[in-house]
Amino acid sequence: MASSQKVTVTLPVESVQAIRELVAEGKADSVSGFVQHAVAVSLDDVAGWGAMLAQALEETGGPLTAEEREWADRILGVDDSVA
Repeated sequence: MASSQKVTVTLPVESVQAIRELVAEGKADSVSGFVQHAVAVSLDDVAGWGAMLAQALEETGGPLTAEEREWADRILGVDDSVA
């Protein structure tokens, strides 16, 4: 069994109610189990997007140049002073 650590998170009331309903209906083992599963899925999703992006960049000429990144940031309205 993997080690775990207890943390406190804040969720919208509606989300907590929906999770508790799933538990009551037997569709989820527990609120904690549901959240653990959701976090694992989200982490896998992020890793998957990163791998897909790396592959796409490799197939189209490699990583963005500084100029390409500046252009994309301007188009997307990214404020690099916040990052």
